[in-house]
Amino acid sequence: MNGIVQQKIFVSRYLFKNVNHFMKRMSSHFTFFPDEHRPIEGDTTKMNMMQAINNAMDITLKTDSSAVLFGEDVAFGGVFRCALGLQEKYGNDRVFNTPLCEQGIAGFGIGLATAGATAIAEIQFADYIFPAFDQLVNEAAKCRYRSGGQFDCGGLTVRAPCGAVGHGGLYHSQSPEAFFSHAPGLKVVVPRGPISAKGLLLSCLKERDPCVFLEPKILYRAAAEEVPTDSYEIPLGKAQVLREGDAATLIGWGTQVHVLLEVAQKAQETLGISCEVIDLMSILPWDEETVCNSVKKTGRCLVAHEAPLTSGFGAELAATVQSECFLHLEAPVARVTGWDAPFPHVFEPFYLPDKMRCLSALEKLLNY
Repeated sequence: MNGIVQQKIFVSRYLFKNVNHFMKRMSSHFTFFPDEHRPIEGDTTKMNMMQAINNAMDITLKTDSSAVLFGEDVAFGGVFRCALGLQEKYGNDRVFNTPLCEQGIAGFGIGLATAGATAIAEIQFADYIFPAFDQLVNEAAKCRYRSGGQFDCGGLTVRAPCGAVGHGGLYHSQSPEAFFSHAPGLKVVVPRGPISAKGLLLSCLKERDPCVFLEPKILYRAAAEEVPTDSYEIPLGKAQVLREGDAATLIGWGTQVHVLLEVAQKAQETLGISCEVIDLMSILPWDEETVCNSVKKTGRCLVAHEAPLTSGFGAELAATVQSECFLHLEAPVARVTGWDAPFPHVFEPFYLPDKMRCLSALEKLLNY
């Protein structure tokens, strides 16, 4: 047991020391498309996604006296620095470290939220959220139902860095959104950049159902946008159409949205077609209406995600589209995903659903 703890400490320190280097070095499998849409009027400040998440938590800690932020190494800002400066600002009774025990972090958060506090729990990497799986799925998700609505733990938001970053290998690169999508009572959210991260996180922190907020870690510093300085919320359960088109519907979330935006751009330039690109944003609940209306218009659908193919959330999208849009489809729904294998290290470029794999799948859709 001590060996496992020491290994986690070593990896965390190594990643913390080299985080900026790796973020820059391994961002080449996608091109970041800044969000030009402003959710509210007013002043903006250029922020990367780490700063936007920090800003959302800062606003919450300032305006909600019950809000508490905790997790492994959170006191000094966390491995990815999302909590930087918050303990100094709000004190060690509201922003503090926990033991290396994800089950304990989740259980403590459930207790705080059930007592009426706003609990912001950070799991250092989404890969290590699985020891907390029982607490989140059997306790947090079922709290309201189990009590007949007498109590809940809706003040709980669990943040976790997820997805590929170029150096994480099998224990620091996974995308676990599909696991939690199978648990009624949870909200599962994945932002694509700074503006969406701040607005979605603020919505989660005010949501009265427990939320799992998955942050694509490669976007922390690779993504920068003009983010509104005031507080704002982006509705949960609502997808965004980022690019309109009529040839095919391309659906993704997190980093994969930027891959699909580049695919749509290349398809316009090389094939002369216009593709509709949708950022799902909320995995649970997801916006069936926006997706199905788009597919009924285009007749073709491609879903891309980093998680493995089998039972990935793309399967749920494909099944729903097939059921609701069958008479409108010109081709079977295509999925471009990670492979059904542990996440590799040196072979990561071959594992990821990059723009070339997605463009090839799109061409097959068009030629079906």
